[in-house]
Amino acid sequence: MSKKNQTYSRREFFKLTGAAGIGSAIASFGNVAGASALGDSSDAGPQLVPTRPFGKTGEHVSMLSFGGSQNLMSKQLLLRQAFKMGVTYWDTAESYSGGKSEQAMGKYFQKFPTDRKKIFLVSKARNSTPAELSQSLHQSLERLKTDYLDLYFLHMVGDVKKQLTPEVKAWAEKAKSEGKIRFFGFSTHKNMEIGLMEGAKLGWIDGIMTTYNYRLMNTDDMKRAIEACTKAGIGLTAMKTQAKFFARFYADVGSLSGAEEALSDRFLKRGFTPEQTKLKAVWENPRIASICSEMPNMTILRANVAAALDKNELSYQDRHLLEGYAHESAFGYCAGCAKLCESALNHTVPVSDIMRYLMYHDEYDSPQRAVRLFHDLHPMMRKNLALINYSSAEQSCPQKLPIARLMNRAVNVLSMNVTRIV
Repeated sequence: MSKKNQTYSRREFFKLTGAAGIGSAIASFGNVAGASALGDSSDAGPQLVPTRPFGKTGEHVSMLSFGGSQNLMSKQLLLRQAFKMGVTYWDTAESYSGGKSEQAMGKYFQKFPTDRKKIFLVSKARNSTPAELSQSLHQSLERLKTDYLDLYFLHMVGDVKKQLTPEVKAWAEKAKSEGKIRFFGFSTHKNMEIGLMEGAKLGWIDGIMTTYNYRLMNTDDMKRAIEACTKAGIGLTAMKTQAKFFARFYADVGSLSGAEEALSDRFLKRGFTPEQTKLKAVWENPRIASICSEMPNMTILRANVAAALDKNELSYQDRHLLEGYAHESAFGYCAGCAKLCESALNHTVPVSDIMRYLMYHDEYDSPQRAVRLFHDLHPMMRKNLALINYSSAEQSCPQKLPIARLMNRAVNVLSMNVTRIV
């Protein structure tokens, strides 16, 4: 690219937004809508992110949630600006950055204690026994420097019937009565439609965070699941809304250049990036209370806030382009339907989870998180992962993903010693 004209081709722009995020794109394209929408010069003051009702809880939460999966210790100013912009739903977990995410938010609350009551604070635990949950909650409250959580999730639930037991229900009710949590629910990355439907039947779930995006939102199963949760009064938070696919793995294919250029060209003319468009597509469903987004820098924060403030609705052509792109790139996207591929194997392998770890490494620029999650697997499973015959799983995959090749890649790139990446 010439430094003189400082312009990008449509193909270069899409590569930029896909690899570095919309923040880099907006930094390069000063005329993108909303890039300076939150300046301080307005006499009316800065606009704040709108809120939406969170299920039957009676709470209204910001429709953009600050994703705390990153290490936030050096990003106190980012947290402060998010708060000032109205991003008052903060999400974290005991496992994020080895507890440093919670510690960083706790550091913020110590400095700005009055902000705590204005923030809808969420954390998560992987444990599922009452004793373990009590210990995890106690440690989270300590790190977050708070007496209570607004919402506590059982994290990464793959089987609602097995994991959301009567014992967990009793524990949640006790934690509520003690004032340690206000609401309880779960997050899910796989078998989402089944999990949402089962969660809706329980009658005691207040909130669910689920993978939900332009690739998944239009299926009949997902529509039914979202409707069931809405009728049950469950507050819904969407995550993984960018729905990235294994672009680096398929870097030599090049078959999507036309679709990518059509997306970037169309949306830039409309005044927003493809990434902002994907957020807007999810927000157009009023049943989704909030989108949880990891925003590692100020530019991406501002861009996402600008998308939340933008009143323009997507057109039929916008939606058609997104749906077309989702269809054309489905061969590289894991839709989280673990019930199909994992049940087809003669071995117990969390294929969908490993796909997600690989996605963190390859497409979300989170290698440390990916390696740590991979090392949480049983050592024998990691050792034998590349030796398993995945042909039956590949045959059952609706996207026809090359599961064997992806599992081999996961072994190759995620097997490094954890201490090497700290």
